[in-house]
Amino acid sequence: MAGRIPDRDVAAIRERTRIEDIVGEYVSLKRAGGDSMKGLCPFHDEKSPSFHVRPNHGHYHCFGCGEGGDVYSFLQKIDHISFVEAVEQLADRLNYTISYEGGGTSVQRDRGTRSRLVAANAAAQEFYSARLQEPDAQAARDYLTERNFDAQAAQQFGCGYAPDGWDILTKHLLGKGFDVKELEAAGLSKAGRRGHIDRFHRRLLWPIRNLSGDVIGFGARKLFDDDTMPGKYVNTPETMLYKKSQVLFGLDLAKRDIAKGHQAVVVEGYTDVMAMHLAGVKTAVAACGTAFGEDHLAMLRRLLMDDSYFRGEIIYTFDGDAAGQAAAMKAFEGDQKMAGQTFVAVAPEGMDPCELRQKSGDAAVRDLVARRTPMFEFVVKSILTEHDLETAEGRVEALRRTVPVVAQIKEATLRDSYAVQLSGWVGWDDIAAVRQRVRDEARKRASTRGSLPAPLKKKAARDEDQDTPQLPVGLTRPRPNDPTLWAQREALKGALQYPAIAGTVFDSLPVETFTHPTYVVIRESMIASGGTSAGLGGGEWVDAVSRGVDDVTAASLVSELAVEPLPAEEDTVPRYISGVIARLQEVWVGEQVAELKSKLQRISPATASDEFHSLLGDLVALEQYRRSLLDQAIGDTNRDGMAG
Repeated sequence: MAGRIPDRDVAAIRERTRIEDIVGEYVSLKRAGGDSMKGLCPFHDEKSPSFHVRPNHGHYHCFGCGEGGDVYSFLQKIDHISFVEAVEQLADRLNYTISYEGGGTSVQRDRGTRSRLVAANAAAQEFYSARLQEPDAQAARDYLTERNFDAQAAQQFGCGYAPDGWDILTKHLLGKGFDVKELEAAGLSKAGRRGHIDRFHRRLLWPIRNLSGDVIGFGARKLFDDDTMPGKYVNTPETMLYKKSQVLFGLDLAKRDIAKGHQAVVVEGYTDVMAMHLAGVKTAVAACGTAFGEDHLAMLRRLLMDDSYFRGEIIYTFDGDAAGQAAAMKAFEGDQKMAGQTFVAVAPEGMDPCELRQKSGDAAVRDLVARRTPMFEFVVKSILTEHDLETAEGRVEALRRTVPVVAQIKEATLRDSYAVQLSGWVGWDDIAAVRQRVRDEARKRASTRGSLPAPLKKKAARDEDQDTPQLPVGLTRPRPNDPTLWAQREALKGALQYPAIAGTVFDSLPVETFTHPTYVVIRESMIASGGTSAGLGGGEWVDAVSRGVDDVTAASLVSELAVEPLPAEEDTVPRYISGVIARLQEVWVGEQVAELKSKLQRISPATASDEFHSLLGDLVALEQYRRSLLDQAIGDTNRDGMAG
């Protein structure tokens, strides 16, 4: 068993890791001014980006669902791994050697953990790739060659070959220090009659990788007629690493081009992905062992950064046969969140992209994507081909079938536009009548949703508006725009994000300066963590404050305040923070002034002259100090941000 990872290693790895690089493998991030980047949240569905990352502080926070934390918590939540595995994964990326306490640098990591399964899959991929060059893999090489894939293409996509023997891979990996439980957990081996045997035999293999590029599974293609394994294609079973509904083949290669070009091409097979990429369409991906679904779509949306209705495109390539049209209809029915940006590309003569490249070359593949058809148009025209539009009866029936389809379009302007086009496609002269029928059908659909029982109506509203999850009940969350708490919020933000600037002046603020209970808890945690002068900075400081609060709402608010931008340019941040702290001090001194005035009213100058004049002197001094604080607060915050 591995020993404990010391805190110094946890801190060092966090400090050396660029959180924007890690998050950027899952989310398309854009600069949002100063030390802030934003994108679509990977933890809940949203149309407008509310997910913020602060590179200099190593933290992220979603202002929609409340998720937040450092790079470790991000990996834990996005990859469903433990804290230790997140630390080890980042250490591997940095080539950082962890000095486990109680075991030294050579201590073995826990068997069965995610990192061990990743290592096993990597070793298997290396083995399979080497076996592709052996004489017994001739059929696999021929399969690739016949489809215009040379040795360089096979290497680029990591193609390999599973040999004939029952346990050749299993024995190879056992010899490398893995055990049978790990190989079974990784989906590489399975129990046989006489022990563990390889899962794949005599098949051409493609490694399936996650967004980070780790091999997490394999897709295996049948080559021989006497192959008794069921199915032309067999994939790794569901494992800790491999969830077929949450992975796309080729996405590790395509992610940057998808984010850069705001376009993703969805194809149906491994060779189609290869053909597309080699032809220059480097945004192609494919589902692995399952149909393209909602989870796959969510992955692409985050990379596409479609924060406006017409931003980004998803292009489906379907075979031109009946099965392809059925697949298009299914995609249409489940794709309304991005329907305005969804297109279809169908190759001639029912060919898939791989076959098209074989027959007509790379340019034909690129042209296939360029000649894409909007999904709505493709679906409607596919239905129209089933009717004889030369007869009145055929036109009436065609309208009966297609009006409900056009009515599904949620964006009213786009829906009206398609209603006009529909009248032309059908050959119906009364355009206004067709448009009215579409509008009536759309209203009918809306009223049906409105008549749902209350629980279902709420769910429909959540689905429609994509409401975000609520945080657990505990301390109440202060309103961000509450003017009475503005200075308290900004001072905490400044102290979390720029502890060296807030410094001893912030540390001198008593807890009583903060009036909201949740802000009080955070201020107390700052004190318990040693204050801004403790020498901590960046993610380490924010992490220390976060660990010091027990309430989930307060902990979430720490990460929120750590990434929420200050309303000031980078070069004016010091003046802004000092102004905010001065405002808080002014409020605090004002309360002391009020208390002194109250005392003076209760003291007679005649009978307690010394005490009266002493308090009066204190009052005059405090009033002067208060005015100087007010001048500083108004001057600095008005120059650099909003004075509350």
